[in-house]
Amino acid sequence: MNTDPIADLLTRIKNASRARKNEVVLPHSKVKEAILTNLLQKKFIDSFKVVNGEKPSHKNISIILNPIHSDIEVKRVSKPGQRIYVKAEEIKKVNGGLGMSIISTSKGIMTNEEAMKLKLGGEVLCEVY
Repeated sequence: MNTDPIADLLTRIKNASRARKNEVVLPHSKVKEAILTNLLQKKFIDSFKVVNGEKPSHKNISIILNPIHSDIEVKRVSKPGQRIYVKAEEIKKVNGGLGMSIISTSKGIMTNEEAMKLKLGGEVLCEVY
């Protein structure tokens, strides 16, 4: 049992990129899929797809990493023990605009730029740069 699946996702991506792996496979969830969609939009990963696992009820996500971002840094901001929320006016750029933060808002999971445009606050899940 995994107590923090988002931290597990980020750690697997970071470790695989540092080990120069091309692909990462991990258990599926809708939150992970939403986070990966945002990483794909900003080209931190090349692609991902949902594949069936050993049992029909178990799904996995196969992630193809972007070789350009072999030194990807990810930081889990909001943790299960301490949630971090920001207002729309308090959202800041990550690493001078070169990175991004992923925010869970009332309109779904999105990047900090999208949240600023829509003037939405929410829980800061992670930062990627």
